[in-house]
Amino acid sequence: MDFIFLKVLSISIIQGVMEWVPISSSGLLIVLEEILNMNNKIFNLNLNITVHFGSLFAVLFFFSKEITKIFNNRKLLLNIFVATLPIILIGAIFKLSGFIYILQNTSTVISATLIFAVILFLCDQKKVKNKFSKNIPYQHAIMIGLAQVAALIPGSSRSGVTISAARYLGYSRVDAAKFSFLISIPTIFGANILNLSDTKIDYFKDDYYLLIVAFLVSFIVSFYTIKYFLNFLQKFSLNIFVIIRIILGIYLAIFFI
Repeated sequence: MDFIFLKVLSISIIQGVMEWVPISSSGLLIVLEEILNMNNKIFNLNLNITVHFGSLFAVLFFFSKEITKIFNNRKLLLNIFVATLPIILIGAIFKLSGFIYILQNTSTVISATLIFAVILFLCDQKKVKNKFSKNIPYQHAIMIGLAQVAALIPGSSRSGVTISAARYLGYSRVDAAKFSFLISIPTIFGANILNLSDTKIDYFKDDYYLLIVAFLVSFIVSFYTIKYFLNFLQKFSLNIFVIIRIILGIYLAIFFI
């Protein structure tokens, strides 16, 4: 089997899993690209956009019934917009200024992996006192949205920071994850639109099959990760992910420093 195919397969699987659990997909993709010696920045960007679209379509498909109901729930629709707006605006500023690229290094990934492991642990100790059924308070949407801005730091984990924020506000693990997944839809879409300006669609015309494979693998893995992660949260705490993040952070520190 072609080695580049295995690289693409590895990155697609990591994206499909890590996008939804509290372990950073973007951080691990940066590290994996270095480990696999994937130096072609244009192809890496095309691949990154493709696997994120795979994850986006997976969450759309998984929550298709809920999403249909959202359009009849103006308050929830507004709160999803409110929770998404900060990261879109600040993300655009970071990208246009070039600051976003300064953050994309293994040192940042290692630091964020460890720091946000502690934050995840502390927030997960909060008792459940709020419920997300049809909506959440406007103030909570703002707080979760502001917390999501930290996801611009590679290694922090978008799902990790939003779930941590929702747990801190007293939502159950399942409710926290559901709201995190719902606001991922406009967030991932907006980020990919920004990244499309840097890509060259026809540059890899001979390798389209790799991008098709990447999309399909990311879609399938994302769908089942969302499903089983929500089932997991009904029974267990987030401690296993805290431990994984700490082990991963220490391993990366030893490997890269």
